[in-house]
Amino acid sequence: MYSTLRPAGPARPSAAEANEAIRHLVETRVDDEWPSAAYEFLLEQWASASHAETAGIAEVAAAP
Repeated sequence: MYSTLRPAGPARPSAAEANEAIRHLVETRVDDEWPSAAYEFLLEQWASASHAETAGIAEVAAAP
């Protein structure tokens, strides 16, 4: 059996870490301004991490 190597580069946050960063961003915004660029970036990080974690669970479940 072989395993796929992960690409080298900066580590991505886990889905829980990205979710916590989103919560922090929302709770600490100033003057009711919505930080859309930061929110979109964090949401993409969360979605990517969630997908990777879900795919990892599916691989383990499918293993003989």
